[in-house]
Amino acid sequence: MEVKVGIRNVAREVVVETKSSSDDIEAALGDALSKNGVFTLIDEKGRKVLIPAAQVAYVDLGAENARPVGFGALNS
Repeated sequence: MEVKVGIRNVAREVVVETKSSSDDIEAALGDALSKNGVFTLIDEKGRKVLIPAAQVAYVDLGAENARPVGFGALNS
């Protein structure tokens, strides 16, 4: 799933490809906002992206089941 996070006073958004579900991401954001903590996203390679929750302007959750594209998507 592609997640786009807008950060206050930053011109570009942060884009992360993650295996987490939209419900998990929504819960993590809600928890971080309630505790005024850090919103953590883990990408498909296991790297962590840490964003101060107070600076999150918006979160755009993409489709959970993206259709594969390219020759690897062909089934013989």
